[in-house]
Amino acid sequence: MAVIQFINGIDETVIPSIKLTRSRDGSTGTATFRFNNPDIIQLGMQEKGDIQGMYMKDEEGELITTDVNAKFINGKPEGIESVYVIKNPNEWDRFMRFMERYANNNNLSFTKA
Repeated sequence: MAVIQFINGIDETVIPSIKLTRSRDGSTGTATFRFNNPDIIQLGMQEKGDIQGMYMKDEEGELITTDVNAKFINGKPEGIESVYVIKNPNEWDRFMRFMERYANNNNLSFTKA
């Protein structure tokens, strides 16, 4: 089971759009996650805790990024954007294993740009 959480223990059910970039030599890259109206910004969630980061959890463990930003329209939260930076080939492979599990759990597909 692969899940994304913003507060430990609370799974995010909204599926993000995800954009991947990779360096020419394949050693580094970024994954940008965009969530539209995620559960975590809905009324009543503030009592559950503060967003400390985005946690990508699966049977291998946890990937964490603290680069998490809220998007507001007319003063109301509308979305969350989070960037996970991949610093070496091992991290890239680990991230792709998480994404494969996450995609399988949520019936997602990969489209190459």
